[in-house]
Amino acid sequence: MSADKIFNAWKKKDFKPIYLLEGEEDYFIDEIMNYAEHKILSESEMSFNLTIFYGKDAEWTNVINSCKRYPMFAERQVVLLKEAQLMNSFNMLESYVESPLSSTIFIIAYKGKKIDKRTKLYKFIGKNGEIFNSAKVPEWKMEEWISNFVKSKGFVISSKSVTLLHQHIGDDLSRISSEIDKISINLKDKKSIDENDIEKFIGISKEYNIFELQNAISNKNLSVAMQILNYFEHNHKAAPIQMALPALYSFFSKVYAAYGMSDKSESALKSLFYNNFSVVKQAQATMRNYGYPGVEKIMLLLNHYNLKGVGIGDSGTESALLMKEMTVKMILAI
Repeated sequence: MSADKIFNAWKKKDFKPIYLLEGEEDYFIDEIMNYAEHKILSESEMSFNLTIFYGKDAEWTNVINSCKRYPMFAERQVVLLKEAQLMNSFNMLESYVESPLSSTIFIIAYKGKKIDKRTKLYKFIGKNGEIFNSAKVPEWKMEEWISNFVKSKGFVISSKSVTLLHQHIGDDLSRISSEIDKISINLKDKKSIDENDIEKFIGISKEYNIFELQNAISNKNLSVAMQILNYFEHNHKAAPIQMALPALYSFFSKVYAAYGMSDKSESALKSLFYNNFSVVKQAQATMRNYGYPGVEKIMLLLNHYNLKGVGIGDSGTESALLMKEMTVKMILAI
């Protein structure tokens, strides 16, 4: 079951007695727990019927006793167990989940990993409740996720803006959500998000960013590439090497993979680059300007300078100088 299906069921007052939220992606677990804490009960019901425990400090007896308590002046009560992965006596909850109270909605947030499916606890939750696996969004689906998230907020966003957000923020869904909320609040009556909004409200330059560096390298434009890298050097938070290299590697590795495709048409490349026309144009320019040997060399340089960036085979050269050195070698084929 997805988070949206859980929300839709809850809006219809369709509740299970137990929910286990487990997995590596904190964002979806936090969203469900936040909804449960603030939306299931009315304000007047919360004072008597909302109980919150934190795994590190929670005693299993107190959790079970709270779950077994009947609601006051309401149809149901909500018991939340946050950070359950830190609870030493977590397995002792087995006796309750085997036979839960129908008037209690017991929601468990178990972050960072999954419960052993072989345990009776897990099997009882699966039988009597709902298990939600909060998986990481794959890197290749991140831009699609961002676009869909913006759409769910009632806005549209340009493909370049999506790429800027992805390259600058990475896969931190909580931060992406926060930044998009910040933009939407400031847009007022405007319903579209473009690069100007990204620059104005988040601070990502529309001219000096990883996307434009990628474009300059693809088109062998050393002058523009150096301007961007000079900006990075004087604005350390704009694109540190730890952010820039993975983003560049993601793009050029896909270009490298494109050489293994029998169909290298624009429509075929679109599927490889998440239907982002701007990135497809960069890929075509890269293939045209470098050829297979050149792209292979770019991949080797990215790997080499990634190691240097973490101090392997380097005596402490500044990140900005490493980036410039790498870029020159890429574009001039040194």
